Amino acid sequence: CMLCRRAEADPDICGRKLEKQGLCVHVFCLFFANELFQQRDKEVGLMGFLPEDIQRTIERAAQKRCFVCGEGGAAITCRETGCDRSFHLPCAVEGGCITQFLPQYRSFCWEHRPEQAVEAAPEENTTCLICLDPVEDRKSYSTMVCPACKHAWFHRGCIQGQAVCAGISRFQCPLCRDSDVFISEMLAMGIRIP
Repeated sequence: CMLCRRAEADPDICGRKLEKQGLCVHVFCLFFANELFQQRDKEVGLMGFLPEDIQRTIERAAQKRCFVCGEGGAAITCRETGCDRSFHLPCAVEGGCITQFLPQYRSFCWEHRPEQAVEAAPEENTTCLICLDPVEDRKSYSTMVCPACKHAWFHRGCIQGQAVCAGISRFQCPLCRDSDVFISEMLAMGIRIP
């Protein structure tokens, strides 16, 4: 991918690769890239992104270093005004960044990312409802809680895997089975739900 500079990246996070007119990019690398806008006509270019716009974005990104891996070509910058931390989409999780897979496709660095507002703390020896391994003793980037029941604790990676398998129509809290509040919160926290 010419935007994240990865030959292999998690398709659940980066999306499928598109190749056209000498360009090769992941779908979500396109959507999250700074100053790259989709045209109304989705048939032009790559899913509505014009090849000349993509090329300009690649050139701008070449001037930015990823704050996570240190390499150039970071096409995504934190949306917080005044923050200039840039990163590659595949580096987001390692850097504690949140990328919101919603139509605005906003991205935040570890310092400015949204956090779960629900007031809850896991009981001692609480395990992830999905993998059954212990969770941290508090909410964090990697330890999340259901905002509806406040009793379902899980790892970010585990709930991301469940979201990809279930899809938007079947995704729900693994404990209380709430979907409305749960899905809204998970999307805001950067969980991709196809």
